[in-house]
Amino acid sequence: MLDYPALSALAAVAREGSFERAALALHVTPSAVSQRIRLLEERVGCALVVREQPCRATDTGRRLCQHLDRVRLLEQELQVALPALAPRGTARVTLPIAVNADSLATWFAPVLAAYAADAPVLVELAVDDQDHTAAWLRSGAVLAAVTGSARPATGCNSRPLGAMRYLAVASPGFVSSHFAGGVGAGSLAQAPSLVFNIKDDLQDRWVRRLCHRHVQLPRHTLPSPQAFVTAALAGMGWGLQPQALIEAHLLDGSLVELVPGSPLDVPLHWQHARAAAAVLDGLSRAVLAAAGQALRPA
Repeated sequence: MLDYPALSALAAVAREGSFERAALALHVTPSAVSQRIRLLEERVGCALVVREQPCRATDTGRRLCQHLDRVRLLEQELQVALPALAPRGTARVTLPIAVNADSLATWFAPVLAAYAADAPVLVELAVDDQDHTAAWLRSGAVLAAVTGSARPATGCNSRPLGAMRYLAVASPGFVSSHFAGGVGAGSLAQAPSLVFNIKDDLQDRWVRRLCHRHVQLPRHTLPSPQAFVTAALAGMGWGLQPQALIEAHLLDGSLVELVPGSPLDVPLHWQHARAAAAVLDGLSRAVLAAAGQALRPA
């Protein structure tokens, strides 16, 4: 039988980043938190916390924290069915979710805000490329994800959300400077592009479809959707931008398409752990409804 007060202490240290803040959150002394974790480490036989500033959980510690999150979600589900079992007061449960940055910057954040306002949860977001968020599900680090993968991770359900439309755009000055002779393999190989991070291959995919071959693109890296737009407006480079994020700039002419009528649609899916299906039911309905309004049919 696991020592759940000790697991709660471990999760609090991992979440708060220090024994002192964890003690405040649990309404106990720092020495009590330290003792609980030390006894748990002795039982498990390895370190569970890297005692640095801030403190963080080891790989084994993270697995135990993930187990505690699942237990709390199951308890919450049971309390909904059997209200007499619910403790007094509102016990908030941590809900780990992975999402791509462009969805978060456009349609997903309002869904989370509305859900968290009515549910006793604290959302813990992991932000990654849509082609990599499924890995967070497979590792057990999150319970749900917006992902580009239709194939469900083991133990998960997968539902199509629709497609996010991207447009290759730049400022008018950038286009006149770098693409005066047209947009092709030669000009694209010279004009600086914008990428979100090393995992971002949207620009490469768009260029491959346009030119029917790979083109080595010079690139600036800006890991922020808002900075991505700001850099394009400032003439720093061209890039694939979510249409929903730049519609006003297209209307006022501060951004223009490199090749009008050549969008790139990226299908998205909502995957969540079957074990938490009942607990996530309300969030799943809200995500699917919002995606139906914000995304294009895939």
